[in-house]
Amino acid sequence: MRRSLKNITRENLALMVLTLLLMAGGYIFLRYAYHVADHLPFSQEVVLILLGTLITIFITALLLNKQTSVELMKEENIKFLELKTETYLELINHLEQIMLAAEADRAARIHLRILASKLAIIASPAVLAQFEQLIRVFSKIAQDQAILDDEGNQLMHQLALLTVEMRADLVGELDDREGITQAWLSSQILSNNDRLGA
Repeated sequence: MRRSLKNITRENLALMVLTLLLMAGGYIFLRYAYHVADHLPFSQEVVLILLGTLITIFITALLLNKQTSVELMKEENIKFLELKTETYLELINHLEQIMLAAEADRAARIHLRILASKLAIIASPAVLAQFEQLIRVFSKIAQDQAILDDEGNQLMHQLALLTVEMRADLVGELDDREGITQAWLSSQILSNNDRLGA
């Protein structure tokens, strides 16, 4: 992300220099053409029209270039957000399958390890830290493969905490703009989870 911002800044600087050169060159050309064309009828107007057209084309090209780079960055952010959402939902769905089966067999543990690798690529540091807490609880529970009710409640509590961090990672800025605090969301999610506990 920082490299792309540096490239955009360098590109903007280069375009600004080119704009200044064009303006200076255009001014010099206009002064020269105005004096040369002084003797011919309508020649000054034609020179002004051509110069105005060139400047308009150049400014339009600059604006389109800037708009394209902004659109590309926006598209990258959307795709990354979609990837995060898909991975987070895949993790939640996998934990649901484990809880419904009430066992953590070898295949379930391998799938969870693969999801851990996916999270390492896309998740925020807060999500990764909370996921580590979930894994610690899961590792203790999964030693005998069977998941008892009390163990399931512990795992669901960790999942609720992880969900708080996932939400903050995905829509935290929107919540902040609407005045919804992380503390309120956390208490609401944990309260909902505890009320549904077996």
